Amino acid sequence: MAYNFQVVVDAADPHTLADWWAETLGWQAEPSDEAMIRDLIGKGLAKDEDTKTHNGVLVWAIGAGIRHPEPLPGGKPQRVLFQAVPEAKSVKNRVHLDVWVGDEQREAERDKLVARGATYQASHSQGPFSWFVMTDPEGNEFCLS
Repeated sequence: MAYNFQVVVDAADPHTLADWWAETLGWQAEPSDEAMIRDLIGKGLAKDEDTKTHNGVLVWAIGAGIRHPEPLPGGKPQRVLFQAVPEAKSVKNRVHLDVWVGDEQREAERDKLVARGATYQASHSQGPFSWFVMTDPEGNEFCLS
């Protein structure tokens, strides 16, 4: 049996990073259900400290998700979750995203991402394949190919 999965990225500011990645990938930031959050707080099942306001909306402080606009067959979302962690990033990622934009778009997309807070690290190629190593605004590596 094959399983679906989501990728989870540690972040200092998960909501801001989720917004950045949603725009980068053309995905959608998952909306917050403020009424549910307030209901859980009212029932004592959550605390005000578990929340924060992001772009004028009450959200869970610990994480934010983004989804591909079209679900996988069977209805499961293609999803990336950004979760708050207390420590800063200190070493190279052991897992990273490869963002496929095509050879014709790669340089223009690199420049757009740098203008939005990404950092260009290096260019690489192997045989007919070429890619750029980049980091997102929090320093998480990804490749643009």
